Amino acid sequence: MSPPPQPLRSATRQLDPALSDLLRRLRPGQRIRLTQTVRVGRKQWTTTTTGTFRAVRYLATGLATDRVPEDDIVVITVHFTKDNGEQSSVALDEQSRVEVLDEASRIENRG
Repeated sequence: MSPPPQPLRSATRQLDPALSDLLRRLRPGQRIRLTQTVRVGRKQWTTTTTGTFRAVRYLATGLATDRVPEDDIVVITVHFTKDNGEQSSVALDEQSRVEVLDEASRIENRG
């Protein structure tokens, strides 16, 4: 029996194990909904978008260019195509939620 996969790491924090597992199981072409909470000062906003999953990648932000390269901040990004054809990506954090949608949700969203 192989050991369980390690949770995906985003910057210096681990993603929720359930989210890590979901990201590993996503396949291109699946419909997804991404929900994030943005906080500025005491205000916060929740934003949701849907689209067709393309890939999960790591993004080195370059924030540590004047320090040791191993200290670069690396974040997990989800790449997807919105229903209007726009290709987009979202950097995940500990507040991010990703859900897999079924084909019926696409029909409902169109109208």
